[in-house]
Amino acid sequence: MKILSSESYQHIRTWMYRNARPLELALWQYSFENGSKDNVISILTFYQNEDGGFGHSLEADNWNPDSTPYTTLYAINILRLIGFNELSHPIYQGILRFLESGVHLAEYGWLFSIPSNNEYPHAPWWTYNIEANKTESIGITAELAAFILKNCDHNSELYNKALSIAKYICEKLKIQSNFGDLGINGYCVLLDVIKTEEYKAEIDYDYLHATVKDLVYKSIERDVSRWAVYGVRPSNYITAPESMFYKENEDIVETELDYLIDTIPENNVWGITWTWFDNTPQYAKEFTISENWWKAYKAIEKGSFLRNFGRIACPA
Repeated sequence: MKILSSESYQHIRTWMYRNARPLELALWQYSFENGSKDNVISILTFYQNEDGGFGHSLEADNWNPDSTPYTTLYAINILRLIGFNELSHPIYQGILRFLESGVHLAEYGWLFSIPSNNEYPHAPWWTYNIEANKTESIGITAELAAFILKNCDHNSELYNKALSIAKYICEKLKIQSNFGDLGINGYCVLLDVIKTEEYKAEIDYDYLHATVKDLVYKSIERDVSRWAVYGVRPSNYITAPESMFYKENEDIVETELDYLIDTIPENNVWGITWTWFDNTPQYAKEFTISENWWKAYKAIEKGSFLRNFGRIACPA
């Protein structure tokens, strides 16, 4: 079994301290150095708007300062990553206020892209597109609905709206085959929340479970040569041995763990597998900055993945 050496680990750590923006450095410290979650929360609040949502390039491919559903979900996932669940905290109260407002909420769910994205540097997939939203919004909607179902008062209007939306997108599994880039992961998150008995009368969990497991298996790119360019890797869905998707995909997970160890650049962190494509010439400087922010965030993800499977020689 291949192990990330202590030397490579220290190279990653050094790169993070030299290059990461404050938020990702705080996340690194929390994840690997017993850092404070309060420090992460404090920095994260600088990306929160008065309406409670998040913007300001928190998601590095979209430089829109306005609150968007996806950037707000991005913040929620950071809070989940550090295990912060105090909904009475102002940062969560703002998030709930944003979600309750119904802004950027269509009949099919929360919008993937919003009109004001077009006014700021962004990757092409963040360009506002009404038709693309109908598909690409599935993943965001599933995850936001899961967050609400897990955390909100069951008698609240927001909870009932989220439950209605969750049932709607679960029905989509029976009639639709394209769920966008984020859809399958969104269903994975929702699946984990609705597995309790209280939802059995509302949603066909057994069907959802079987269908999502099949989608996960089929969506993973098993041609490793394509991972350098793109391709869905097992870590998109499986981040620890406890994952419900691990058993059926154990071999390809082990392959990815070896791949990460084999491809770590010397004195650097892993590169990203995308650009801003047609938007890169127009926003060349912004993409260069975005790329560095992403490399830092992905270093935390990949490092955590390796650590969770016992593949780092000397984690903190």
